[in-house]
Amino acid sequence: MIVSWNTTNACNMYCEHCYRDAGCPAEEELSTAEAKKMLGEIARAGFKIMIFSGGEPLLRPDIVELVAHAKSVGLRPVFGTNGTLLTPKLARELKEAGTMGMGISLDSLNKEKHDQFRHYAGAWEEAVRGMRYCREAGLPFQIHTTVMDWNAAELEAMTDFAVAQGALAHHFFFLVPTGRAVSIEEESLRAEQYEEVLTRIMRKQQTVDIELKPTCAPQFMRIAKQMGINLRFGRGCLAGTSYCIIGPKGIVQPCAYLNIPLGDVRQTPFDEIWRSSEVLQTLRTLEYKGGCGTCEYNKICGGCRARAAYYHEGDYMAEEPWCLYHGRKGV
Repeated sequence: MIVSWNTTNACNMYCEHCYRDAGCPAEEELSTAEAKKMLGEIARAGFKIMIFSGGEPLLRPDIVELVAHAKSVGLRPVFGTNGTLLTPKLARELKEAGTMGMGISLDSLNKEKHDQFRHYAGAWEEAVRGMRYCREAGLPFQIHTTVMDWNAAELEAMTDFAVAQGALAHHFFFLVPTGRAVSIEEESLRAEQYEEVLTRIMRKQQTVDIELKPTCAPQFMRIAKQMGINLRFGRGCLAGTSYCIIGPKGIVQPCAYLNIPLGDVRQTPFDEIWRSSEVLQTLRTLEYKGGCGTCEYNKICGGCRARAAYYHEGDYMAEEPWCLYHGRKGV
């Protein structure tokens, strides 16, 4: 099970697709003591992988201390970061504290396109420099790419770049219109493009040793099965079943892109929220509507619940809109 915590809303970038609309710190973000209490509750709930994200998590001055605490309670600390704030010293400290991996964002092999998307001059160079610091510190890392219509053609080349850099994985994040991403919704892929791009990614997986994983495009599980590719993942959409996210102030949501507040860890222990939330209990029924409900792959795919909610007036159990495989008989 995986949980992500937006450690802060502060960020040194202003990315066009940011679901948190990050930039400045939020008022009353969780303190070090509150965060440590929450980490213990996350471990008590049975979670194993703890993603420190943001905003930019490396802006928290107590981040190394929090990683060490997460490790001490039995969690596997990993990161989602833009990579620009990594230094040789910080990379070593993160590894020594127990960090198991760094996910570093890189959205294009074209430096100018990446920098423009991130609204940060030098973002590409600094991200790749951060990868080098990870290598030198012996800190495993992977590359995270947000898939848009303007970079879809270069994904395989980016995987080759990830291999050359020594990354352990290349993860692809498919846009969900949330936060600032609403303003660039028209740049996201549609059903035919999703199918084509996911098929290409799965074909590429057959040629490289590193892990390739789409996120927020759960149809990749069906496509892999149809292609006879065995993946280690058990399911596409994990929202509310084996994944959730916690905001900077401690508000729990089913996923980063499904803006439904489930509870506040300052008022209710996280493990109690995870166990008793009615929204999470509904998501766990897997009783979807429309094509997702009748599809024979609904147990391993599930459709993107956040995208379903966005395009169906908040109905997170509705049919995933960007799928070519709707309406099949369930099993």
